[in-house]
Amino acid sequence: MLYDKTDKYSIEKYAQKMVGKTFNDICKEDLNDAIVIESGSTYALTHGDKRRKGGLGEIVEERFFHYKANSDSSPDFKEAGVELKVTPYKINKNKSISAKERLVLTMIDYNSVINEKEFDSSHFWYKSQWLLLVYYLWEKEIKDRLDYRINYARLFTPSEEDLEVIRNDYFKIIEKIEAGYAHELSESDTMYLSACTKSSDSSIVRTQPNNDIPAKPRAFAYKSSYMTYVLNHYIHGAKPKYESIIKNDNVKDIEAYITDKINKHKGKPVTELCVDYDIKFDKTPKNLYAMLAYRMLGITSNNAEEFVKANIKVKTIRIDKNNTIKENMSFPTFDFISITKQDWEESEFYELLSSTKFLFIVYHEQEDGIYIFNHAQFWNIPYKTLNGEVKDVWEKTKQIALNPPSELKHANGKYRGIFPKKTDNPVCHVRPHGRDSRDTLPLLDGREYPKQCFWLNNSYVLSVIENN
Repeated sequence: MLYDKTDKYSIEKYAQKMVGKTFNDICKEDLNDAIVIESGSTYALTHGDKRRKGGLGEIVEERFFHYKANSDSSPDFKEAGVELKVTPYKINKNKSISAKERLVLTMIDYNSVINEKEFDSSHFWYKSQWLLLVYYLWEKEIKDRLDYRINYARLFTPSEEDLEVIRNDYFKIIEKIEAGYAHELSESDTMYLSACTKSSDSSIVRTQPNNDIPAKPRAFAYKSSYMTYVLNHYIHGAKPKYESIIKNDNVKDIEAYITDKINKHKGKPVTELCVDYDIKFDKTPKNLYAMLAYRMLGITSNNAEEFVKANIKVKTIRIDKNNTIKENMSFPTFDFISITKQDWEESEFYELLSSTKFLFIVYHEQEDGIYIFNHAQFWNIPYKTLNGEVKDVWEKTKQIALNPPSELKHANGKYRGIFPKKTDNPVCHVRPHGRDSRDTLPLLDGREYPKQCFWLNNSYVLSVIENN
């Protein structure tokens, strides 16, 4: 017997024999073709097809563990209560490692999940309590997926501390479905466990309880930010050093904990906060307002464990005495050629907004010019806004990138603005984000144009804060 299918540790020990091998190696070394109908070469070809989502996982199931892949509602190793997950990770430019994608766990049946009010006996937890994580290194240069190399195979179950948050996420998702808002679920609603879309085909929909509006199919998934933490903290072994906002407590509602902690300082002038935290300077640091936010949370940077796991981005917002926000909110530059090859729900901007939760730290300017700390609030973009106004700007931007105008410059040599302007849309717009007009990227036709990024309008951000 290769492994004891009733013993999770026996399964893990056997799985570790995959480490260092490619998927091609597994196919070539497998002498047991009894469960494989296709010939070895055809099998490898079809399972290596990038369009076949579960292909690499099926290779591990059928060619290494020797059981036929299925869509059973039980864990893959039922007797041991272990679910197999084959998932990619990548090496970043700074040599750190991160999960390449979210980890999809189980499909959500909207009509039955609302009856699963006991987390410990839920179908989600039955199938996902113990995971055998098989990590392979994704490399852009590798064209044949079967040449990806497996580097880790480890059992994983969330820590009790993380489980408190995951339980809370689970019930938030259930509550939204039960209220008849399954069609408005968003990954940014929750912290570690999310409800991710499972079909890029918008015509595929499901019925939901308490509402006649059909909803897109979704699955429970661990966010890629949480899986990056798991990879570094439990699997890879070289634990990055994170600060922690929550000290020695099992907290289920991270949002409430953080806002309660920081909002104790509401109404304090920046000058008083600087004294409280012994921040001295001759010239006001550019990041002073962010620095104060971190001090109020008991940390020194945005690299807090809670922010990393839940993909929380801290944004400091200053509202002047005229009740306006000076700056629009910027996002990373986009590539003019890449955007032409993307669909909205697979786009980088959709992924960023749909999966990110923002922590707004709001300061108000007084008549004497001194800013006071007003409040902190969590925010994620509403589903309707994301798939309404924001999608509209993105689609128009894509069309312009596909068919750039013949004239890119004015008579004086300055570049024209060719993308959607702030006055075109109440929520967002596109404008330059480079160092200067010489900081360019190629358009589809080969001409150069200044780097651009998407921005949330300052007026829209102000409305979000005022409606808090």
